[in-house]
Amino acid sequence: MASNGSQPKGKIKIAILISGRGSNMKAIIQACADKKFPAEISLILSNKPDAEGLNFAKSQNIPTTIINHKDFSNNSSPRLEFDQAMDREITKHNIDLICLAGFMRLLSEWFVTKWQNRLINIHPSLLPDFKGANAVADALKSQAKFSGCSVHYVTKEMDSGPIIKQARVEINEDDDFSSLSKKILNYEHKIYPQAIAEICHKILK
Repeated sequence: MASNGSQPKGKIKIAILISGRGSNMKAIIQACADKKFPAEISLILSNKPDAEGLNFAKSQNIPTTIINHKDFSNNSSPRLEFDQAMDREITKHNIDLICLAGFMRLLSEWFVTKWQNRLINIHPSLLPDFKGANAVADALKSQAKFSGCSVHYVTKEMDSGPIIKQARVEINEDDDFSSLSKKILNYEHKIYPQAIAEICHKILK
């Protein structure tokens, strides 16, 4: 936990990183509205200035920051320098736990190592099945009978960190990309706040 004395007792400070509409971010915000929830959102950070989720976060009076990854494209080490800029902002807010929620950037090994065991992600499959950006399409293509979603710790190998929580979703014969994505997303909105709560309770012990 942050040790500057400013953190309310019994609350873990979290940052949510987004790139788009932030539907999982909204689910976490809703969970944090419960006074008994063991986390508070101290920062919403986006790498895209036009991310829809920023407007919702602002409407909830949650601090937001934009660090555009394109501003680093001409640097000598664009990915690392972008991640270092994020780290400075996150550190400034005394964050205890980082939650990736539709954050469409691969993180540097430096960032992942620094935030090891304090950096989590949600992925639309039952990991280790269907890693990568096309998980839903891959599940349909494979004619799998089940898919789902997984909350996991982030490690330097993509979608391979320890699993925190999973939910299984049945794939029906008439499911397409849109319908399956929607079913999985509904479960994501349930298990992500649950996983965050579990982690926070462990930290607070």
